[in-house]
Amino acid sequence: MDTKTLIAAYFEAFNAGQTDRMLDLLHDEVEHHVNEGQIRRGKDLFAQFNAHMTRCYRENLTDIVVFANEDGDRAAAEFVVNGSYLETDEGLPKANGQTYRLPAGSFFTIRDGKIARVTTYYNLADWVRQVNQ
Repeated sequence: MDTKTLIAAYFEAFNAGQTDRMLDLLHDEVEHHVNEGQIRRGKDLFAQFNAHMTRCYRENLTDIVVFANEDGDRAAAEFVVNGSYLETDEGLPKANGQTYRLPAGSFFTIRDGKIARVTTYYNLADWVRQVNQ
């Protein structure tokens, strides 16, 4: 599978809520760089993060555009996060089903045909503003 197809499959699995499929696309030594927090290394920590996110948020990504370099070892994607805040996340405003919509981006390193790094960025202050309205 080429890099752009790999990244598209990752986002398709995300939107379908198929965490196991997402894990299948990851390298065993994946590094997950989240917008706020520590780097999580390995599939187990990635799965724990996804379980937490599924509990606190329901999100669907739209307007996804995937980019890849010629060597196929690096990629990026720009998208819009359309979400609902379901359960209060520690250190964040109280959840009561608020909805939000914000632009985001992810960067990837590809190794051995799998995703070896995922780095995701979004504007946390914008998210907080939206859920506090």
